[in-house]
Amino acid sequence: MARITIIETGQVPQKYREQHGSFPDMFERMVRTEDPTATVDVVSIPNGDALPDPGKLEAVLITGAAAGVYDGLDWIAPLEHFVRTAYANKTPMVGICFGHQLIAQALGGTVRKSEKGWGIGRHVYQVLPENGVIACEEVAIAASHQDQVIEPPNDALTILSSEFTPHAGLLYANGTTLTVQPHPEFDVAFAQVCCDLRDGKAPDDVVATARASLAEPMDNAKLGGAITRFLARR
Repeated sequence: MARITIIETGQVPQKYREQHGSFPDMFERMVRTEDPTATVDVVSIPNGDALPDPGKLEAVLITGAAAGVYDGLDWIAPLEHFVRTAYANKTPMVGICFGHQLIAQALGGTVRKSEKGWGIGRHVYQVLPENGVIACEEVAIAASHQDQVIEPPNDALTILSSEFTPHAGLLYANGTTLTVQPHPEFDVAFAQVCCDLRDGKAPDDVVATARASLAEPMDNAKLGGAITRFLARR
């Protein structure tokens, strides 16, 4: 049985939370699709929860957030320290979107706002063959980001990539850290919400293309299942 501690770094806007749930709710659904026996604990940074000792945790998942990892918010440096400690302890750890970027920055990578603009809607990523975690040639997953990992840390191997996001998935040399830029926890309805939230912020044609793309099949179960097995070390 997996026991996963979700570090909530951002919150779903209140008007959408009742229908779609929080980010930890979405991850719990994702995890239990693969492992119905999994136990999920939540540590919410926005709610003021203290970070636990990663050495006492079985597995960690760091969520997405509206913040940028380079914003200098007072909770980012302590979270980076948490990441480095978890990494040194070889605590199984996964980061999604903001979590992907935060782990990369904490371990020596470079993150910034991409000149390519908003990545929203369904994106298709090529999978590095024989990576040991994701067993397929490509995955199609919803994305919602402007920031990207521009230079991965030295001990990170890129296992997911696309023309838009060259370093969309990283597997680290300690063997217990995996991060991805897209959102396997988002269902199509919430991915549409993410498109709605970009109205007036992203170019109209980008938003329209993203909305239309969500009619195509998604591979949430493939990536979500791989992440759950990775956290459970199975």
